[in-house]
Amino acid sequence: MTSNSLPPESPRRRQLCAALAGAVLSCMLPTARSGLPVTKTELVRKKISATGDTIPVVGMGSWLTFDFDAEQQGSRAALVKVLGKFFDMGGGLVDSSPMYGWSEDVIGYCLKQLTYPDSLFAATKVWTNGREQGVRQMEHSRQLWGVPHFDLMQIHNLLDWQTHVETLKAWKQAGLIRHLGITTSHSRRHDELERALLQEDFDFVQLTYNVLDREAERRLLPLALEKGIAVIANRPFQGAQLFTRVRGVALPQWAREFDCNNWAQFFLKFIVSHPAVTCAIPATSQVAHMEQNMGAAYGFMPDAAIRRRMAEFFTAL
Repeated sequence: MTSNSLPPESPRRRQLCAALAGAVLSCMLPTARSGLPVTKTELVRKKISATGDTIPVVGMGSWLTFDFDAEQQGSRAALVKVLGKFFDMGGGLVDSSPMYGWSEDVIGYCLKQLTYPDSLFAATKVWTNGREQGVRQMEHSRQLWGVPHFDLMQIHNLLDWQTHVETLKAWKQAGLIRHLGITTSHSRRHDELERALLQEDFDFVQLTYNVLDREAERRLLPLALEKGIAVIANRPFQGAQLFTRVRGVALPQWAREFDCNNWAQFFLKFIVSHPAVTCAIPATSQVAHMEQNMGAAYGFMPDAAIRRRMAEFFTAL
């Protein structure tokens, strides 16, 4: 942490981040009250501070949904259509990991059938101990995907992160990856993740954030905003728990104010409208669900007042 950085819990920092949050949200996102011109066919993108590139606010995860071995060709063929719908609707970031079984192999198979769309933002992870094993694993992932390089390489669940971050910095310098990141999907690791973000200059952080699990709002999202770290939100539906919670509940009429047509879009727009969040990565193996998910990347987004209303509505269920 530099000498002019503010301690994570300082009142001044919290005030600064709150002010920045309002400013960033009003400047970056077209909201129903912002007066910014927008149509329902306009894809919302956010900037990656490290490079100035932009990516759509809804990406695609692959945990469980793409884990089919080579003998399950019917399932693999169906996933080509799912990924094709993702790209047809403007999708970019596809996220995976060696931890996800056959997922990287299946992604490579699908990308080959789709002739590697230009909009692909390829993101995977290193998930092993030791420098040499990490290098071998990352190169194997590149071969599985069939890409010349990864747009983002992340250290999965902080495993041996002090070792891998040195490799990733060298790979970024050499042009072998474009961005480096670190991930967790467990709030019990937030303290360690915060230390890592303060110690190193990561381009991305991936963490769990949704309308039910808002722990990241306390420290990690303000820190990411302060340091200009792009945020990928995993588990956006809390493992389908959010849909269980709203079963039989009608979508509120005021959701139409921000072009929300179903619960998937309600949950996703809540996440990606946070000023610190760059992209959410829902996972699905169904074309219809992919269409719903990607629909959340279009049209108006909730402003700060509507986000509070969304959280209060969900909490009251």
